[in-house]
Amino acid sequence: MELAHSLLLNEEASSQLGEVQKAEFIFEWLRYLEKLLLATNRADVREKQKALVEQLLSLLNSSPGPPTRKLLAQNLAILYSIGDTFSVYETIDKCNDLIRSKDDSPSYLPTKLAAVVCLGALYKKLGRILANAFPDTVGNILKAMKSAESQGRYEIMLSLQSILTGLGAAAAPCHRDVYKAARSCLTDRSMAVRCAAAKCLLELQNEAVFMWSTDLDSVATLCFKSFEGSNYDVRISVSKLLGTVLAKAVIAKHPGAASRQNARRVSLEEVLELLGTGFLRGSSGFLRASGDMLKGSSSVSRDVRVGVTQAYVVFVSTLGGAWLEKNFAVFLSHTLSLVSQLNSKATQTQTDAVCCRRCVSFILRATIGGLLGEKAQIAAAKDICQAIWKLKKVVDAVLSDGNLETRLSSTDVAASQHALVCALQELGNLIHGLGTTAAPLLQESSTGLLDGVISMTLHPSVSVRLAAAWCLHCIAVALPSQLTPLLDRCLDRITTLKSSPEAVTGFSFAVAALLGAVAHCPLGIPHGKGKIVMALAEDLLCCAAQNSRLSLQRTQAGWLLIAALMTLGPAVVSRHLARVLLLWKCVFPASPKDLETEKSRGDSFTWQVTLEGRAGALCAVKSLISHCGDLLTEEVIQRLLPPLPCAVDLLTQLSSILKTYGNSLKTPSVVYRQRLYELLILLPPETYKGNLSAILKELTAELTAPDAQAAASACLLPALCHPDDLLILSPLLQETDHRFIEEQLLLSNGVACGSLEYDPYSVYEKDVGGDSVPKPLPPALSVSNSASKLFGVVCAHVEEAERILILEQLLTSIKHSKGARQQAVQLHVVCAVSNLLKYVAGSKRSLGPEVRRLVLTLVLGALESPNPLLRCAASEAWARLAQVVDDGAFTAGLAQVSFDKLKSARDVVTRTGHSLALGSLHRYLGGIGPQHLSSCIGVLYTLSQDSTSPDVQTWALHSLSLTIDSAGALYHVHVEPTLSLITMLLLSVPPTHAEVHQSLGRCLNALITTLGPELQGNNTSVSTLRTSCLLGCAVMQDNPGCLVQAQAISCLQQLHMFAPRHVNLSSLVSCLCVNLCSPYLLLRRAVLACLRQLVQREAVEVSEHAVLLAKDSGDLAADANIKEVGLEGALLALLDKETDKSLCQDIRETLHHMLTSMAVEKLSFWLKLCRDVLAASADFTAVTCLDTMQEEEGDRGDDASVLTSRSDGKPHPFSNPRWATRVFAADCVCRIINQCENANRAHFDIALAQEMKKSDSRNDFLVLHLADLIRMAFMAATDHSDQLRLSGLDTLLVVIRRFADIAEPEFPGHVILEQYQANVGAALRPAFTSETPPDITAKACQVCSAWIASGVVRDLSDLRRVHQLLVSSLMKVQAGKEALSHLYNESASTMEILAVLKAWAEVYIIAVQRHKSHKQTSKTPINSEDSVRSGSPLADGLLDLVCADLGTLSKLWLAALQDFALLTLPAEFASQLPVEGGAFYTAETSENARLHYHSSWALILHAAALWLTSTGFTDPDEGAANLSRPVTPTSMCQDSSSSGAAVKSPEDVYTDRFHLILGISVEFLCSLRSDATMESITACLRALQVLLDVPWPRSKIGSDQDLGIELLNVLHRVILTRESPSIQLASLEVVRQIICAAQEHVKEKRRSAEVDDGASEKETVPEFGEGKDTGGLVPGKSLVFATLELCVCILVRQLPELNPKLTGSPRVKAAKPQTLSEEGSRLVTAALVILAELPAVCSPEGSISILPTILYLAIGVLRETAVKLPGGQLSSTVTASLQALKGILTSPMARAEKSHAAWTSLLQNALATVLDCWSPVDGAHQDLDEVSLLTAVTVFILSTSPEVTTVPCLQKSCIEKFKAALESGDPVVQMKTYQLLHSIFQYPNPAISYPYIYSLASSIVEKLQEIDKRKPEDTAELHIFQEGIKVLGALVTVAEEQHRSQLVACLLPVLISFLLDEKALGSASSVRRSLHDFALQNLMQIGPRHSSVFRNVMASSPALKARLEAAVKGNQESVRVEPPSKHAKSLGRNSSIQLKTHFL
Repeated sequence: MELAHSLLLNEEASSQLGEVQKAEFIFEWLRYLEKLLLATNRADVREKQKALVEQLLSLLNSSPGPPTRKLLAQNLAILYSIGDTFSVYETIDKCNDLIRSKDDSPSYLPTKLAAVVCLGALYKKLGRILANAFPDTVGNILKAMKSAESQGRYEIMLSLQSILTGLGAAAAPCHRDVYKAARSCLTDRSMAVRCAAAKCLLELQNEAVFMWSTDLDSVATLCFKSFEGSNYDVRISVSKLLGTVLAKAVIAKHPGAASRQNARRVSLEEVLELLGTGFLRGSSGFLRASGDMLKGSSSVSRDVRVGVTQAYVVFVSTLGGAWLEKNFAVFLSHTLSLVSQLNSKATQTQTDAVCCRRCVSFILRATIGGLLGEKAQIAAAKDICQAIWKLKKVVDAVLSDGNLETRLSSTDVAASQHALVCALQELGNLIHGLGTTAAPLLQESSTGLLDGVISMTLHPSVSVRLAAAWCLHCIAVALPSQLTPLLDRCLDRITTLKSSPEAVTGFSFAVAALLGAVAHCPLGIPHGKGKIVMALAEDLLCCAAQNSRLSLQRTQAGWLLIAALMTLGPAVVSRHLARVLLLWKCVFPASPKDLETEKSRGDSFTWQVTLEGRAGALCAVKSLISHCGDLLTEEVIQRLLPPLPCAVDLLTQLSSILKTYGNSLKTPSVVYRQRLYELLILLPPETYKGNLSAILKELTAELTAPDAQAAASACLLPALCHPDDLLILSPLLQETDHRFIEEQLLLSNGVACGSLEYDPYSVYEKDVGGDSVPKPLPPALSVSNSASKLFGVVCAHVEEAERILILEQLLTSIKHSKGARQQAVQLHVVCAVSNLLKYVAGSKRSLGPEVRRLVLTLVLGALESPNPLLRCAASEAWARLAQVVDDGAFTAGLAQVSFDKLKSARDVVTRTGHSLALGSLHRYLGGIGPQHLSSCIGVLYTLSQDSTSPDVQTWALHSLSLTIDSAGALYHVHVEPTLSLITMLLLSVPPTHAEVHQSLGRCLNALITTLGPELQGNNTSVSTLRTSCLLGCAVMQDNPGCLVQAQAISCLQQLHMFAPRHVNLSSLVSCLCVNLCSPYLLLRRAVLACLRQLVQREAVEVSEHAVLLAKDSGDLAADANIKEVGLEGALLALLDKETDKSLCQDIRETLHHMLTSMAVEKLSFWLKLCRDVLAASADFTAVTCLDTMQEEEGDRGDDASVLTSRSDGKPHPFSNPRWATRVFAADCVCRIINQCENANRAHFDIALAQEMKKSDSRNDFLVLHLADLIRMAFMAATDHSDQLRLSGLDTLLVVIRRFADIAEPEFPGHVILEQYQANVGAALRPAFTSETPPDITAKACQVCSAWIASGVVRDLSDLRRVHQLLVSSLMKVQAGKEALSHLYNESASTMEILAVLKAWAEVYIIAVQRHKSHKQTSKTPINSEDSVRSGSPLADGLLDLVCADLGTLSKLWLAALQDFALLTLPAEFASQLPVEGGAFYTAETSENARLHYHSSWALILHAAALWLTSTGFTDPDEGAANLSRPVTPTSMCQDSSSSGAAVKSPEDVYTDRFHLILGISVEFLCSLRSDATMESITACLRALQVLLDVPWPRSKIGSDQDLGIELLNVLHRVILTRESPSIQLASLEVVRQIICAAQEHVKEKRRSAEVDDGASEKETVPEFGEGKDTGGLVPGKSLVFATLELCVCILVRQLPELNPKLTGSPRVKAAKPQTLSEEGSRLVTAALVILAELPAVCSPEGSISILPTILYLAIGVLRETAVKLPGGQLSSTVTASLQALKGILTSPMARAEKSHAAWTSLLQNALATVLDCWSPVDGAHQDLDEVSLLTAVTVFILSTSPEVTTVPCLQKSCIEKFKAALESGDPVVQMKTYQLLHSIFQYPNPAISYPYIYSLASSIVEKLQEIDKRKPEDTAELHIFQEGIKVLGALVTVAEEQHRSQLVACLLPVLISFLLDEKALGSASSVRRSLHDFALQNLMQIGPRHSSVFRNVMASSPALKARLEAAVKGNQESVRVEPPSKHAKSLGRNSSIQLKTHFL
């Protein structure tokens, strides 16, 4: 293929290739040439132009395929537009000659078509340059068209379109001719030609004025004709033409007076009239239609009506949203009139009426829902209300009119009902879409919306009543606050109007619909409503028999209410279950005998009521099973079953009852059967085992019933076909934007599409299709659907013999029926058998050989049925049969049957059916063995090349794609031939056969998947395959069919996944952007699926390509607006318009991926996007008034000005985005903040950000956009939409948490958020109004507490504003049930109360913390500026603010905790719970309430613990122990019943509270769920810490050892399961407190024992503490043991080397000592602190047991972490282990009589271990820090009793270590050694200090003398010298009197030797100078103390004396330099005298 990449075609290379390769080669060359020509220099092109033209023209003659001719034409046009144009006329003439040619052979056709295409391309590109030649050309083309076949007509139409585009107005002379030709093509038998003609006419109308003026009527009639027998593509194209032309007619301005005579202005009314004519009368002429109308025969064909419906939508969309707003009233009344009384024609039959209503609903939904913003939608809703009121007046007039003509006008009522249904449904949809933004609409009394809708529930027509009920459902879902009031109102009306049949049904529908809405409203309805509904339902059922006029309605209403009640779920239903079961039991006769007597009694009316009642009961039970599965215990099921046999008996008797009582029972009996079948499908077959045969017989009769409808195939079969197969069968089955109206075309004219009135019970079901109305099918269709489903289950459970019998019966019934009836029976039977196979396969059962044979015969017959859907279902059943049998030979046999059929058969039906059967076999069995694979592929290859039948090609290729998919690796051998087949077909199949191309696309996709990552390879074969794949994609991308383009995109997506380097991203992105707003849903889905994948890897590149392409080509994605707002903005705008759920999900995910990759780099851009979306509608109320005023004034004159005025001002990229889009934007803001958190630190540091912004202005940081963030959060939080308010508050919360600590650089001591206090307050205030829903108030409380806790606000008065909001909500809580809203479920008020309490708890915790830290800082002196900064008044002020309400709060907190404790009890204690619930929840809503308690208990627990400790467990107003709140049925910590009994003592109250807090904590911590948050765990541990800070709880824990052990075990588990250091530290703190509590307890017991023993002296004192007299610690019973376990766990985790199992093994060379992380060090320190405390908890014997472990761990930590640090510092762990050692060594147990000896021995061993650290046996730990070890030795020496360290061997070893250290070369070690010796020498006990003095003093003196000789020059030596002198000084003080003089005599010369005289002092270095000062200072101290020795030394050594005097003198001189001379002299004199008297 590389050879194809040249400017001229490499003819040599191409001539050597085979047929297919040559076509590929040429196509590749043309593709390359197109790019090359645009990039090549013009001169170079001209040079080669002649040769190129020749090559291209010769290709033209060589019969090019469709894609090739298109490319060829484009290249010719580009070549002439770049190069010279003088030979262009020759080319045109050549083309014309080719077209004129008389050769009509099929082989010449491609050349003719290529010539036509070339002409189109040339004229399009060169336009008016060719104006002279165009009349001939057009004439020639039109002449050719007369004899052309369909492909020719198709290409000619497209070519004419191109010519018109190129020439524009210059083509006027030919307009009429083209119009004439296109008219005939618009009703062509080929659908592709119709589409092409529509495109041509669409182009023509741009210039041809007559089309939208004089010929408007005929254009419209023509379009209506074109819709007849059309397909989806034709309807899209023609409706676009019709809509555009009519829109043009309405807004056109006519130029010049001359033309005005023949061009008339068309009014809007006339245009609507035209469209209405098409809708109502179709394409038949007016006269003929009126004649038919009189006869009452003709009906408009559905495809015309659907086409016209689409034209309406195009018409309005073309005129735009602003136009619609202005003309909405006219448009609405016209649209409703289409189905209202003026035109009963459209609504003659029920079926027609339903279809028309669908169309009208679609028009309204697509225009109002799609084009209008929220503001305009609210106005539209008002108009719809007015329309409803108008129609209501008509009805009222008729009903109240008592005259004789009532009968006549009742037809008015009947006709107006359809308009009302449409209006009500649209109103419901509108409000559903608006959500809570529709609230103002309902509050406006002038509109009377609710009254209007509710009054419609009394309309005489059932469908209107149902529509009104559904509308109420939508209102309730959109505005949950309306749900309870509406429900109350409707329940009230049923009760008062119980005697009106309309009221009973209407309001029961309404109540059912409202109950169905509860599932969509998270806040629910009050629990008691269920009880009211149940009582009402029972009442209706009981009094049904009292009045025969009402019995039917009351029965229906009663059961409907019960069935709807079931949707409320188990919590509500459980209370009423017994009554429901009783009613269920009573509705059926008790025995078959009773049923017989029933049959003989009654009349048709009583049977009607009975059947209605029983059907209702069946439905209620079905609803119970579907919605309350949890209640179906064994016992309940047993109570459900008894009536079933009777229900089945009645089923078998129905036919005889019908015979007896006539046809009026037909519908009730169908409904009854359907309800029974539906219920049985839900129940397990075992439950009706005894009735299986009877049911099966009935089902068989049902399936073969004579009135079966063949038309139902579209309802029954799609569920049984594979969704992928449906795509090839019919575009009608594909998902499209018009699915809602297109559905009706699937059904033949006699069958209605689904509508609410066919099954009132669906009014409460969860709607499947989003907000659209439920669409149950007519009963006759639903019953066959249910019957075939049930047949599968029942037939699988009967005996084999019976199964065979039934299947034979079905076969004979098919054989014996004829014509349409046979088709219908066959259809039903195949459905039933498919369901049987599906069930058998799913339940892993098997079928006998005879059954297989029968099933095979059945399916084989269906495989050759003329109905394509049936063939599809049969092929699926065929494969399922093979799957069930699961035997290779059987499967092979099936495949062989198909092979044989395909080889012999020539008819399309058999070939399509069996080819799909082969594909299905592969799909279900994952391939059928390699031997069959080849033959299967061979057959499919042959079929796919059968160009005579596109259908056969389509099915065969589809089947081939299934085979490729399932064969996997086995297919590799066949990849190349398949790929060349696909390429060949892509290059040769005409574009008019789009379905063949689609199947080719599927095959290519499957091939790419099979090749997978191999496509990345570089060898020749792979690159050839890859090129072919890319070429295939390119062909499909150029295909005009949108669905083929969708396939191309998904193929490229696959290629990009496996070989991203080889896919041209730029062209792919451009293709995606162009199709972003395609009218085809599947294409948009493909685009977004692809985009979603691309942006996961290359978001930045995709975004850049999109913007570049948008700039380069002006028209790219005109809708998508990429130029202004980038691809991201275009996607956001699309998200706002798009209604398809899966597509919206894809858009969201794509945007999320883009945001993740790019938000930090393009911060401003993303924030601006979000801001634009949020701001576009923030001015909802303020700006609306201005806007509408201006528009009205400016645009009153002329309709056309709407279009012009809009385009002048630059439109806002997001005009009126919906609330859902705004919520998404708010969530994006939160995501952006999170993204920035993981990026640069400067995003959250304003000083750094400003600095970096200065250095490079391109830098951008989040903190610089803080104002925007606050503004966006504020706009969202104060919106009309509740969801947006929640998102806004969330955003605000994130902003507060992230930015609270950032300091304001310009105002030190302040933070940047301070300036936004007003905004935050304003955003929060609306959330605390009385009508705000509880979820918003709850969220706002969270924000309030975060704001107060953040510490941003420094000023108390400012803080009070937000604090006041919390106070108001607290007052609401205090006020109790009266103040809480009764609109929602009780659990909603629980949520609100707990949110308030949690917020207060957070504030209180923060206040206490600040108060504490303020107290600590005020103890340590700080400068005044700091104290102002720390906000001292606020620290106490906040606490004071909270304290004001603390009395109330504390009680509420404790009540909430008590509730939580009750709710967390295991299920088996349910009986002990209070019957009426807790303080804040009711028993019925406990399940829902539990969630709210779970999210808030932890902070409340912490706060309650803080409060209890702050009062020291003494409550000031203890007298009022019982809560005064009316809310609480149970008062605090005591049952309400005991209030009469004795009041508890304070001690008991404390104990209860203590156990409450402790119990909750332990319960939570001991079973931590994986979803437990860090905050909860931390809060819980803090609460325990706080609790144990106070003596009383400590004494409780100390005295109850089991409790302590339990707590320790729980904490141990927390430490094991949670890695977080902060949690582990908090746990250790609690452990320490428990040990302290135990210590206190032991001390107290010892003290009291001593006091007692003091009275009577006894021999033995009992031992207190663990270990008692034996010293044994029992695991599980010992506090100390539990603590040791826990500490070892912490230590070994941080230092695994401490584990004796590791270290005890044959030693690996030990690791170096290690430095732990800061957290690790803190954990180790905490553990060591605890260990040191343990001996005090033990008895002396117990302490002996634990001492070795503690010492081992403490010394182990020392050994493992003794790392050398600079400056001789000790690491924090070493310090901790030294402190722990000191604590242990000084323990009283070391001196206690009973343990002294053992302790001494153990401590000696410990010292020996420390000493061994220097020289371990194996030479490990060479790098230990000597200073740490020496310090440890010193601790031992100084802290233990003398007998430990004075053992000669230990003492000697210690002294050696010190000696060695003194000799150390490391100055730091020397210095530290001196410091340690200093403390040892000063030790008061001579037995310890003297040996060291004797051994080390002399060497110290020597060292100092050495330094003296060296004259130190660095600071290290200076420090060593200083320390040495200090040690000697200490010796002097310690020494005995007689030896002192010798020591002083040693010391003086050393000191004097460092003194400097006057001269030397001036030039000395700083070190020498320091030495001099130090020495002089010491001398001055020693002199006076030991004056006699001093004198002697001075006298004996004159040199020393002279030196001293010189130094003193020098010192005085240096002092003298500073002050003025007079003072200096006197100073000098004084000092010299002083010195003399002192020394000499």
